[in-house]
Order: sequence, then structure tokens, then C-alpha cells
Amino acid sequence: MIKIKNDKEIELMREAGKITALALETAKELVKPGVSLQHIDAEIHKVITAHDAIPSFLHYNGFPASACISVNDEVIHGIPGKRILLDGDIVKVDVGARYKGYHGDAARTFFCGNVSDEAKRLERITRESFFEGIKYAAPENRLGDISYAIQKHVEDAGFTVVKEFVGHGVGAELHEDPEVPNYGKAGRGTRLYEGMTIAVEPMVNYGKDAVYVLDNDWTVVTADGKLSAHYENSVLITANGAEILTAV
Repeated sequence: MIKIKNDKEIELMREAGKITALALETAKELVKPGVSLQHIDAEIHKVITAHDAIPSFLHYNGFPASACISVNDEVIHGIPGKRILLDGDIVKVDVGARYKGYHGDAARTFFCGNVSDEAKRLERITRESFFEGIKYAAPENRLGDISYAIQKHVEDAGFTVVKEFVGHGVGAELHEDPEVPNYGKAGRGTRLYEGMTIAVEPMVNYGKDAVYVLDNDWTVVTADGKLSAHYENSVLITANGAEILTAV
């Protein structure tokens, strides 16, 4: 069931979104060679809790950290441990913050030191595909319009979208209806209405779209071992189009 948010709920989601964005800004500053993923996760936790919020991911279905941090061929749901970042790594940080009962959810791909031109292009296309998609995040359009625009931008650039994992509604629950795929057909799917809040999150692979889950039951990696990028924001559907809730 899709939940349309009222003005009070939207204001709380804006606050949750701001906290989420601040946590990502902290992560961006910390992504450097020699820094451990555990340290980044701990600092993200501090930022979220310092703003009277709760990390959305911590203990969610048993997840053991406040942020998902995925490196290189890891697509999503990386568990931050003792791994030390190296020059040339690309680092996907996915963060959620729950403020007074409502969630913000966003992700970015950061560069650690000097990364390859291929990695830079992959991140750029992934980020651009999000903005191509939300051009259609307006009342009376359909979810398929967003999905198709993302897929087209990615595939026109020679990359692939991950199909086994998708975006989602967000609000009082971290994951709500509807699912928001990064592939599809224009004019199909759920109709969009003012007051809907969705997490749009292109996950884009440099090589093939196939992925699998590691033995830790969380971390998703590319099947061919090639790079993957991730870009996500929580988005409100307004009468005038998309409002990004997780921007600084």
C-alpha cells in the first residue's frame, strides 16, 4: 500500500533527509587512502545521533552497522569492517537516518585518491541517470517513466543497470511500497501522486548486470568482478515535480 504523506510528515522527512545528507558529507571527507571502513561508519553514527536521529540501517534485519559501505566491485550492502581504503578505490556509502519516526535514505559513490578515468565516467553516468529519472517524478506520470529514463541513460553509455535490487518507497518505514526499478517501460507501472516519497537509486555496473550475494548474506558484488557505482536520494513528488529530500 502506497502512503501519501501529509505536510507534517513531509517536514519530518525533510529533517531526516538533511541529517542523512550531513552524514554523507562526513563520509566524503573521510574517504582517503589509509582510512578504515569501520572508522567511516563510526563517524557517520556520531553525526546521525548528534542530530537526535537514529541510524536507519543499524540492526535493520540484523545489519551490524550504521552505514553500508561497498568498495569497487561491491554493489551495495557492504559491511564496514577493518578494510583499509587504497588509492584508486571507489567507495559507495549508503546512509539512512530516522528522525522522529521518519527516514531519510541516500547514497553516493566517492573517489579514494586517484581513480581511473573509467571509474570517474561510471560514477558520472550513474549520477546523471538519477537526474534523468527524476525529470519524470511528477504527478500523473508513472514509475515506468522514471525507470525507463534511468535505464536508457545508462545503457546508452555502454553500462548496465542492476535488476535484482531496486529503489523503494520511504517514510515511516525504511522500505515502503512501491518498488522503484532502474529499468522498465515508459508509461507503465504505478501512477505518481503528489505527496508520494520514494528512494530512487540507480545501481550501475561497468560490465554485465549479473550480481550475487557473498557468504555474509549481505554484500552484493558484480558477478564479473568489474566496478559498480550507486547514487540515491529520497524524493518527494510535488505539484511542480521532484523535490530531493536528502540534499544539504
